[in-house]
Amino acid sequence: MPNSYTTLWTNGLCRELERSGYAGRRLTMMFGGPHQSLPSFVRAGVQPGDTIHPVRAFRTRLHVLGAMEVSRIIPYADAGAELHDDDYTKLLDWRPLKAGCVTEVVLGPPGSPLAFNTVVPADLLERLTFTSRRGERTLKYVEEGRLIRSVSLQGIYRLAADSAAELHELVLDAQPTTAAATGSG
Repeated sequence: MPNSYTTLWTNGLCRELERSGYAGRRLTMMFGGPHQSLPSFVRAGVQPGDTIHPVRAFRTRLHVLGAMEVSRIIPYADAGAELHDDDYTKLLDWRPLKAGCVTEVVLGPPGSPLAFNTVVPADLLERLTFTSRRGERTLKYVEEGRLIRSVSLQGIYRLAADSAAELHELVLDAQPTTAAATGSG
């Protein structure tokens, strides 16, 4: 059964993407690496068929930015040889996501449009659950429906099935608004 994961994008990256006109564009790739600032999807256990939800912690709120299904993960060093011309063009197009030391490229079919205004409701934030070999856990540093610190989101974490379904529903609910606002869809 496919899993769903979150990956935390920095506010600096989100501001750059917004300024550069990426809002409303469908996610087609992401990048991973060996450092906490750009963590490894492979090391997190991400497989083809899984879904990645980039998230942003901003002003005590958690924003879900979109969703992308993983079709494959390739070493960044092999991208030039393995990618078809149109995929290589996408690699260049999504270069703002390549912050830091990149070692892997996560490819997928066009995912949801990138949206910066989809806030995770306070009740979902309080019960958002992640799962690992050690068991399940909710987010730390959530008080009265507000995210006080984002440290428990830094990395790539597997969502529990119910939380994954609810985040995915938020992304789907945001799509018509984003598509109408950008004229795409």
